[in-house]
Amino acid sequence: MLLALTRELSSSLASGERAYREREPIDLEEARRQHRAYRESLARCGARVVTLPPLDDLPDAVFVEDVAIVLDEVAILMPMGVDSRRQEPLEIAAQLARWREVVQLPGGARTEGGDVLRLGRTLYVGRTGRTDDAGIAGLAAAAGPHGYRVVPVDVRGCLHLKSACTALDEETILLNSAWVDAAAFEAKRAIEVAADEPAAANALAVGTAVLLQTDYPRTAERVAGMGFDVLTLDVGELAKAEGSLTCLSLVFEA
Repeated sequence: MLLALTRELSSSLASGERAYREREPIDLEEARRQHRAYRESLARCGARVVTLPPLDDLPDAVFVEDVAIVLDEVAILMPMGVDSRRQEPLEIAAQLARWREVVQLPGGARTEGGDVLRLGRTLYVGRTGRTDDAGIAGLAAAAGPHGYRVVPVDVRGCLHLKSACTALDEETILLNSAWVDAAAFEAKRAIEVAADEPAAANALAVGTAVLLQTDYPRTAERVAGMGFDVLTLDVGELAKAEGSLTCLSLVFEA
């Protein structure tokens, strides 16, 4: 069974962290509507959607991808890259323990799940403002005994590795080569985003479908042209909080 773990929006969403976008007003009700549509899309793609209650004192808690990675054998809690988000992994640990053994990385490191891209038994981990070398080493120590190889990847100009590159399947990546080098990945196919859609590389593969944002029609055409079943969604209000499609859920086999 494919499971998608999500969390309702915090009422304080507009006060969350910003690194690459100017702070701007967020229509909270529209953001909630977009999040509901996102969850409905996950369900249409075959996932069982579990939605956790909001954490109003943690503005960025809706971005659940960052707090953990869920492998076949274990769930690894992230120490997080900014102090304001340190509590978030602890708030989801009990839920993850329903499906996996849960381990936690050392607190002195910095790592976020948005910087981890899995292709088969390889975890590519971005060096960004949210993930440092100590975090990458900690992840290697936690995942290595389960047969995973951890490969550091240099990222530039964006928040997370998955802002620059996502996996459409185990052989195909979608990327913006201005932000990350395709040669860093052992993928058989690489699809470049349209030049005027630099943020389009964040796509979410769920079941047989690939979710893309409605703002990126030219990239969606390229992905569909490679044989993928593309579903487009509007998450524009969440994007104002530096959110994207992958960061709004943890998707794994339950």
